[in-house]
Amino acid sequence: MKLSAIIAFGLALFLTFDSALADETGFLKSISGNWSGNGLVTTAIGSRPLNVKCTFDSRARGTSLAMSGQCRGLVVVRRAVSADIKASGTRYSGTYVGPSGRPSQLTGSRNGNAINFTVRWSRVINGDRTAHMTIEKIGARGLRLKTIDKDPKTGRPIVTSDIRLSR
Repeated sequence: MKLSAIIAFGLALFLTFDSALADETGFLKSISGNWSGNGLVTTAIGSRPLNVKCTFDSRARGTSLAMSGQCRGLVVVRRAVSADIKASGTRYSGTYVGPSGRPSQLTGSRNGNAINFTVRWSRVINGDRTAHMTIEKIGARGLRLKTIDKDPKTGRPIVTSDIRLSR
């Protein structure tokens, strides 16, 4: 009896893990494609947000997603940005390269249609080295990229980028 309970538990665990991978693979595939849109980016807390227009190419391969693109503001300012992420079960990790060109580490998990990351910047930004980033799928044709950092003076959360994209 004990052996059959152990086998049943092992099988249930395997099927749960296997379906979690399938869910993440399907979710990442749904984000794959070409995206464009606009939004606001704050280069430093306390400064005026900059209107940007962005284009991204997103490619899913199994449990991995690579996003690369560029955002343009004030007609002449253009910055490349990219993210390479990988799902392992329900956890995500990867690298984000923002406008500074320096790689930062991403760790997080998916909640519904959003992957919520903690960002570990490669250097001190806005008084510390952490922020929060969300990649959220909105319907069949929308994607939202949002970064929230902490105001070093007040400790309050501040949206430092909010970009809405569509196919």
